[in-house]
Amino acid sequence: MRACVHLCLLLAALLASPLAAHADWKPVEKVETYAISGQSGPELYRSIGENGPKLGVARAIAHTNFKLTWTRDYQARAGACVLVSARPKLIITYTLPSPSAPLPPAVEKNWEVFIAGVSAHEKVHGADIIDMVRKIETATVGLSVAGDPKCSKIRSEMTKRLSELSQAQRQASRDFDRVELGQGGNLQKLILALVNGG
Repeated sequence: MRACVHLCLLLAALLASPLAAHADWKPVEKVETYAISGQSGPELYRSIGENGPKLGVARAIAHTNFKLTWTRDYQARAGACVLVSARPKLIITYTLPSPSAPLPPAVEKNWEVFIAGVSAHEKVHGADIIDMVRKIETATVGLSVAGDPKCSKIRSEMTKRLSELSQAQRQASRDFDRVELGQGGNLQKLILALVNGG
């Protein structure tokens, strides 16, 4: 009985902790498509190159983008400013190619393997973005800046922390793409299988 009471008290303490407060939101994940044409693997891939999302000067097969906004509660306490809570609203949008006409059965089969692999690749980017948002929560909720009763200094301190986390996420994303598209990488294999017919 005593062990049960201790366990219940421990669970209550965990549920009341800041970590539990971080778990009460979920990202919104959406899929948008762009139309491509073709009746063979090479034609579909060529159309992706012509119509894919533009990233800088090049076009990508697919793209993961996000919009992140926050509802934050800053409170002045004894001359300091404390970020008491921060609730994110995260919308992740995956942009994927979609054939505009039915495909021949053999090509359709190859396409399904290709698009499943591309979708899984983009989901990794999505998971990295969610991880970044959770790290932002951990790095900022509870942050206190002394001598900041108007809660103005705290924002520059937060910007510095957020910039570091954002840059780390972008670099991890670039590194992942480099491996996936590199020699023997998963995306490279998917492209070759689509273009070469299996």
